[in-house]
Amino acid sequence: MQCKGVQLNDLALPRPAATVLLLRQGLEGLEVFMVERHHQIDFATGALVFPGGKVDPGDREPEWADLVLPEGLEPLERAFRVAAVRETYEESGVLLTQTPSAALADYREPVHLGQISFLHLIQENSLKLDLLSMVPFAHWITPELAPKRYDTRFYLAPAPADQLALHDGGESVDSLWITPGQAIEAARSQQRIVIYPTLMNLAKLARYQTVEEALAAAKNFQIIPITPWLEEDGLKIPAEADYPELEPELVRLAFG
Repeated sequence: MQCKGVQLNDLALPRPAATVLLLRQGLEGLEVFMVERHHQIDFATGALVFPGGKVDPGDREPEWADLVLPEGLEPLERAFRVAAVRETYEESGVLLTQTPSAALADYREPVHLGQISFLHLIQENSLKLDLLSMVPFAHWITPELAPKRYDTRFYLAPAPADQLALHDGGESVDSLWITPGQAIEAARSQQRIVIYPTLMNLAKLARYQTVEEALAAAKNFQIIPITPWLEEDGLKIPAEADYPELEPELVRLAFG
């Protein structure tokens, strides 16, 4: 995007963020877990989104190197994935660890409120985060002139069968398992608010009928950073990102 007449220091720097598309196999095909953002939240107010949020300083702690699988991840990539696991835990109660962790669901609010660090929770319970189950799916960066910008990594992950996913009642006020096609149709009929990056990633996910198919395909993706730009005939993203083309009216709804 061209920013003529705008100084670099006038632009909001993108904040590192991460989100997880939790997947399960439903009666009508692949389903993804989504939450409805609280209407008083200042970003994506009332929207249907995937669990996620900003990378915190605690997600970058070097101690994580011994608490994640696989070992040897580059520190920045590890921080994105740790943030994705933490935010998913806070917003859905699902904790992606090597061993079953359903008993730790009661700690999600203290972690969210900062009463206990996520690092301490994992250390004290001798757990390791299962970053190996997370497959990179997309990388979106908010355009330069937006008032709030995010550099967001999207990951796919199969939902653990022994854990119940449920919204937190704070930042999110509702949650559901839904097929990508149903979520897109809910946006089209204006029953739900779905912001543009979420909508596009739902459309990409809708290509697959099973969890295994989606994970296998994502492992072969060429992940490129996507920063949308506006042209006379509408919003554009790089063709090599390989996203389906959606009708202009549906895209317009994604921007309110």
